[in-house]
Amino acid sequence: MKLEGFAPVGDVDTHTLILGSFPGVASLAVTQYYAHPRNQFWRLVGAAIDEPLHEMAYEDRLKRLVANGIGLWDVIAEAQRQGSLDSAIRNHSANDLHALVSGFPQLHTIAFNGGTAAKIGEKALGDLARLYRTVRLPSSSAAYAAMPYTDKLTAWAALRPMQNQ
Repeated sequence: MKLEGFAPVGDVDTHTLILGSFPGVASLAVTQYYAHPRNQFWRLVGAAIDEPLHEMAYEDRLKRLVANGIGLWDVIAEAQRQGSLDSAIRNHSANDLHALVSGFPQLHTIAFNGGTAAKIGEKALGDLARLYRTVRLPSSSAAYAAMPYTDKLTAWAALRPMQNQ
């Protein structure tokens, strides 16, 4: 059975786009990006923009992202997968990143949340990626335990300077 991802988040003022791989089981169950309580996404991006996103209701999180010029999507549109690990993704199809990027005239930075997102996203963007600053961020997933939270936080701080460009 194919699983389907979510619609993109952003508007014409989006200048930074964060691309993940594909929603996990907890996220798919409630139709919310990064819904697993141990996923560190909302804490990491919140720290980068000085907003307590992890304390907010989901809709408020999305509004604050957009208000800060940040868009959100996944590189995979649909896939087969048992569980939530990226390594279990099979038979995936990519989202149309070219179309999304063309709808963000202020876009200058594309950040990938984890290695799978970077690998698939850079391939899908092809030469178009060279027009933007691209940043490979360590995965916010709790499954990526090879890097402590404090080191992830340091890496995700790379989003901070993007806010004023």
